[in-house]
Amino acid sequence: MADKTAQTIYIDADPSTVMNVIADIGSYPEWVAEYKQTEVLEADEDGYPLTARLVLDAAVLKDTMVLSYRWPPDRQSVRWSLVSSSLLKSLEGAYILTPKGSGTEVTYELAVDLLIPMIGLLKRKAERRLIETALKDLKKRVEAE
Repeated sequence: MADKTAQTIYIDADPSTVMNVIADIGSYPEWVAEYKQTEVLEADEDGYPLTARLVLDAAVLKDTMVLSYRWPPDRQSVRWSLVSSSLLKSLEGAYILTPKGSGTEVTYELAVDLLIPMIGLLKRKAERRLIETALKDLKKRVEAE
């Protein structure tokens, strides 16, 4: 498994509000620049995505991925893993929400293995950039609602 990269950001909203935005995968193209298309393929009885197809266009990385999601009963986190992709060997990610004061600390974890070889330093830099952008976009989306 690839090395994991993680970052945390504070969002001025309660965890359930933050998780509702994260769980609305269908709206990602509206607020995540790298996702051009998203489609929930399967959802659980509460409407939380179990599998989804995401079309990624992040500069040098263009791919259509199918991801599988795991939602614990407390809805304080979500984990996802790769089902299929043309560029990735593996992908494991998570959002972990921790109540803090009147808001929420959100930690994003990501571990990616590409099918094509890439220097570790460049891969970690790309992961950090993806995480940083995702957290900033999430904060902006949640706090605007």
